[in-house]
Amino acid sequence: MDELNYDEFGNYIGPELGSSSDEESEPGYESESEQREAEEMMDTDQEDQEDQAEAQQPMAMVRRVDAAATQQRSQIVLHEDKKYYPEASEVFGPGVETMVQEEDTQALTEPIIAPIKERKFQVSEEQGLPETTYSKEFMVDMLGYPAMTRNVVVAGHLHHGKTTLVDLLVASTHAWPEWDKMAPIATPTTKMAKPNERAFGYTDVHQLERLRGIGLKAMPMTLVAQDDKGKSYVLNIMDTPGHANFIDEVAASMRIADGVVVVVDAVEGVMATTERVISAAVHAGLGITLVVSKVDRLIMELKLPPADAYYKLKLTIEEVNNAIAASPLADASMRVSPELGNVCFASAAFGWCFSLESFARKYVDQWEMAVAPKELAKRLWGDVYYHPGRRTFLRKGAADAKDAKRSFVHFVLEPLYKIFAHVAGEDEPRLRPVLESLGIKLRKTDYALDVRSLLRRTLSQFFGPPTGLVGMCAAHVRSPLENAAHKTERLYTGSMDSATAQAMRNCDVDGPLVVSAVKQYPSSDASTFYVLGRIFSGTVSAGQSVRVLGEGFIPGDDEDMALATVSDTWIYCSRYKVPVSGLGAGGWVLMAGVDAPIGKTATIVDTGVPEEDLATVRPLHFPTAAVMKIAVEPVVPIELPRMLSGLRKIAKTYPLAQTRVEESGEHVILGTGELYLDCIMHDLRNMYAEIEIKVADPVVSFRETVSETSALKVHGDSPNGKNRLTIISEPMEQGVAEDIEAGEVTLDWAARKVGQFFESNYNWDVLAGRSIWAFGPGDSGPNMLSDDTLPGETDKSRLRSVRDSIKQGFQWAAREGPLCDEPMRNTRFRILNVDLADAAIHRGGGQIIPAARRVCYSSFLTAEPRLMEPVNYVEIQAPADCVSAVYTVLGRRRGHVTHDAPKPGSPMYMIKALIPTIDSCGFETDLRSYTHGQVFCQQYFDHWQVVPGDPLDKDTVLRPLEPSSGQQLARDFMLKTRRRKGLGDDVSIDKFVDDPALRELLASLDR
Repeated sequence: MDELNYDEFGNYIGPELGSSSDEESEPGYESESEQREAEEMMDTDQEDQEDQAEAQQPMAMVRRVDAAATQQRSQIVLHEDKKYYPEASEVFGPGVETMVQEEDTQALTEPIIAPIKERKFQVSEEQGLPETTYSKEFMVDMLGYPAMTRNVVVAGHLHHGKTTLVDLLVASTHAWPEWDKMAPIATPTTKMAKPNERAFGYTDVHQLERLRGIGLKAMPMTLVAQDDKGKSYVLNIMDTPGHANFIDEVAASMRIADGVVVVVDAVEGVMATTERVISAAVHAGLGITLVVSKVDRLIMELKLPPADAYYKLKLTIEEVNNAIAASPLADASMRVSPELGNVCFASAAFGWCFSLESFARKYVDQWEMAVAPKELAKRLWGDVYYHPGRRTFLRKGAADAKDAKRSFVHFVLEPLYKIFAHVAGEDEPRLRPVLESLGIKLRKTDYALDVRSLLRRTLSQFFGPPTGLVGMCAAHVRSPLENAAHKTERLYTGSMDSATAQAMRNCDVDGPLVVSAVKQYPSSDASTFYVLGRIFSGTVSAGQSVRVLGEGFIPGDDEDMALATVSDTWIYCSRYKVPVSGLGAGGWVLMAGVDAPIGKTATIVDTGVPEEDLATVRPLHFPTAAVMKIAVEPVVPIELPRMLSGLRKIAKTYPLAQTRVEESGEHVILGTGELYLDCIMHDLRNMYAEIEIKVADPVVSFRETVSETSALKVHGDSPNGKNRLTIISEPMEQGVAEDIEAGEVTLDWAARKVGQFFESNYNWDVLAGRSIWAFGPGDSGPNMLSDDTLPGETDKSRLRSVRDSIKQGFQWAAREGPLCDEPMRNTRFRILNVDLADAAIHRGGGQIIPAARRVCYSSFLTAEPRLMEPVNYVEIQAPADCVSAVYTVLGRRRGHVTHDAPKPGSPMYMIKALIPTIDSCGFETDLRSYTHGQVFCQQYFDHWQVVPGDPLDKDTVLRPLEPSSGQQLARDFMLKTRRRKGLGDDVSIDKFVDDPALRELLASLDR
């Protein structure tokens, strides 16, 4: 390389070089002769190539084809014509819908193709209608005869065997192979350990009932069964929950029933829910029958001898009679006793149930006795003894009674004990002849079963179907035809002289339609609701047009009335529905198409009833109140409409649940307890709203009351200053508020009757009782407004013209008290003087209503206002070594024990206590933790009590992050409630008093 042609940086700086393209296109030749020789050689090569091409023409054609294909593959293709992936139809096949989305329109948590979600929240018969021992047509025909129908409620305490008793009836009439395959259920633990959805609880159809192992909803079951004489009856049975929080389901069921079967555990006896069920049945005027269940526990758990077992059973029956006698409305005819035929003994888990008459019939049929079973049954209970040697019955005190055995022990308990002993203690070779002598024939495989399953097979064959239970219901529960007049007089609000009332009293199938709708059940996918009701008169059929009258319907006002069409009618049997074209008076019917205008209950009538004769069945009355509440809101705010729709559905399905919006805008759900609210939230999240919901800590409802009479007469002026009301407030006598709430007195009565009630019960003056204007809030609220003005000081005619406005102001004040916007309680407002404008236009509702509310508030605040809180009654079962731990837990929560005693005939202690509802949240969990799960408790709202302390005492010091105690509680509760509702901390009477002089006087009283 010549270095002179390059600089120090390596760049070329030499002479100009020729183009490489020219050199390639025109190769250089040294002379012209060389150029000619090259051209001649090229011509010769070209001729040789042409000769060779002609010789290989077929091969050239093939090569041209390949070249054309190569050229086609390598040609330019536009972008829109390119195809990188196969079409969806090529991958998934024709007829498949495809959808194209942008990447950011779907959340990462959602799958691209969501799995198929089956919306099924209830257990149902998958094969349609099950096989039964009777035809469905026969059952429908039987329902046309109300005299052959019995409407009963099966009620009792939690885990006392109600659902299992209904299962026994179902198993005796339905093809239910799972009943024979499953092991007898001894305890709730066994029940929850084997969650076979088809093996237990035929009426436990809700998924949450399966999960928790307890009944949560009242479920109907209609079947045809025979008594011990072989006579068939239609039983409309309502299986109700036993938990104390769900007493509202029991109350709704009793509305459409004519009798109640009280189920009591033979070991535990009468418990808290049992007493409430009996009290509700007596108040409703229903016939009461008793089933003493779980008798096997006396034999297998307590191992009592037959004589002691008799005394335990007798004690249980006497506890029931004492609970009946405790009700003020009870009479001697309601007493239950085995010799009267209204008591059955059962062990439904082992497949048997009998009454004394059905057991006596076995003896009569077996030995062909010349005596009526009913006469023999009378001698099988009480102080009647049987002398084996003389073969005679003796009374207690007879000379030979010492050598005789009690007849119930000799004829009933000892044979039962012997069967249990033989089955549990003998093997097949020795057991088979014994059972065959009793007419019990088992397969060889049955003898290989465990003891409990073998006992069920043996005893279910020995006793047969529960004919004694059917006979007891037929004899001691009135038919719909017999009880129609009693039901109508108690429940119908219309005139008893109307044609509708007469048809209801006669249970007339051809009369005008009247259906009392008390329950709403969701479909299996929770998309729609069905309405269950009792037909009081007339006939309901599919396609019929009806009027739906709500609870707030008033004759002459169409606001709470709607027209609807019954699209379908069924007989509801829990897991299946029997479709019918129509049903007549006396029965229960499940309807579709009428649920939209119904809130909780309604009265459904025919469109042919004249509007002046329209009236409703009374709304349900519950023996408890919804005092615990929670605030809810959706996690995603845009899903608020779905939550509101779900809350409306919750209000339909839970009779006592209440949903409302507070002043602060929060949505509140009120229920009876923790379990009640937990079930509501489960249904809201999973069934009705299907969204994520945030829940606030549970709180309770409070009540506002006064402890003294107003310190001075307080007056209030209307906004225009031309009307003045003077009112004072004072506390009512103890018991008045409870009587008003229970419906013992109502202003629907004549004034004379109201005055007589208060005169005879509370020693009121006759005029004081007649001057009552209103109860509030509502028609049966525990507050009172009365007119104590004197004719000489007040123009009575003008006062009567503004009476409705004053009542509305009173209702407003009683519904939202001045302390923390909670309802008032046990307060009586007395109108002392009224100064009204001369012109009617100046004393309208817009002037009087706010004035009445303000003066009610001012008189309330001058009468030593106090706050009231709900208190729960707690019943605790505990072994003796856990009693001290129960006292410790109660003491930490402001609770105190009212009763502590051992349970007779059992190893448990019974502790009864009272605990404030606001401190009861988590009490059961805390109690089980302290006692290692050995304690079981039930609690429910019992009464209201005054919170210690003055809520208006500003000198009370409240320290943050420290719990209040003693006299600080009232102030603490009031301030926290006001802050939660978005109200200010200051509660001053100055906001409700306009007169400066009166303000100064009140200020001096405070000082």
